[in-house]
Amino acid sequence: METLQIILVIAALVVVAGLGWYLARRRGTAGEVVDRPVPEARRPGARPGTKLADRLSRTSESLGGALRGVFARGTLDTEFWEGMEEALVGADVGVAAAGEIMAGVREARPEDATSARMLLRRQLLDEMGDRPRQLMLGNTKPAVVMVVGVNGAGKTTSIAKLARLMQVEGRVPLLGAADTFRAAAEAQLRTWGDRLGVDVVGGQEGADPAAVAFDAVAAARSRGRDVVFVDTAGRLQSKHNLMAELTKIRRVLERDADPVDEVLLALDATAGQNGIAQVEEFARAVGVTGIVLTKLDGTARGGVVVAVERSLGVPVKYIGVGEGMDDLLPFEPADFVEALLADA
Repeated sequence: METLQIILVIAALVVVAGLGWYLARRRGTAGEVVDRPVPEARRPGARPGTKLADRLSRTSESLGGALRGVFARGTLDTEFWEGMEEALVGADVGVAAAGEIMAGVREARPEDATSARMLLRRQLLDEMGDRPRQLMLGNTKPAVVMVVGVNGAGKTTSIAKLARLMQVEGRVPLLGAADTFRAAAEAQLRTWGDRLGVDVVGGQEGADPAAVAFDAVAAARSRGRDVVFVDTAGRLQSKHNLMAELTKIRRVLERDADPVDEVLLALDATAGQNGIAQVEEFARAVGVTGIVLTKLDGTARGGVVVAVERSLGVPVKYIGVGEGMDDLLPFEPADFVEALLADA
């Protein structure tokens, strides 16, 4: 009988010890369960607790803060309208655009500051219109997207972020390192490719960029990739020989293949009105179809979106609002305008 009791006690101790070990494995040092299911990947940019206004706080504080002072006047007098126009100019909307927007609000005869704000929102949305802002990737594989821009605009990083967006959509991208002028350009792109698990096709330093771009498209086709992003050398729009090189790249790509689907210009938002000349020169050289506006979180000149789109009617398709891989967002005019006026 005593032997049976001893066996039962030992068995109970074993069960208790086993249960304790299991719970210890289930919990971390702070008592939280550590083997919980991994949550599904979030949509890029959709971070809990963040709003676009938070990411564009510099412009929102600048434009919205100035407008808040204007709206606080309560009287729609000359100083009110001049203050509204000055606030828009200060956000780099552009002098001509600011005057026309203000005139549109004024002609609608708002009764008070609240209705003036609503009319201002409508005018800003009308400025950006309903241009197509999604990537036009066509029906053939691979879709071809050239990415151009000046040095330091964030072009290569934007390419990596675009590739990430394609992965989230279920597409398989490939990156073409056609910047053969800068020694570290291909290495930088390959680093991003390794992080994303994306193929990168490049060439020797000093090789013909058009030939490298062609090889990248051919590789994407043979490997069954959905879209190829062609990185080009950063160049000043005033360097005519380098701009001519862009024209050659596009001509070579379209010689034996389908037309290039998109030519995206990576544009540094902190450049403000200086970016307008870039849009015009690159459009003449290679036919820009869309803008990737980078570093928008780091400037108070967010109104440059309006100025850029007015210059040639080229739509802003993506905006960069941070340094993270998921900080490139599809541009939504309504959300953007609300963010601009958040502090108003």
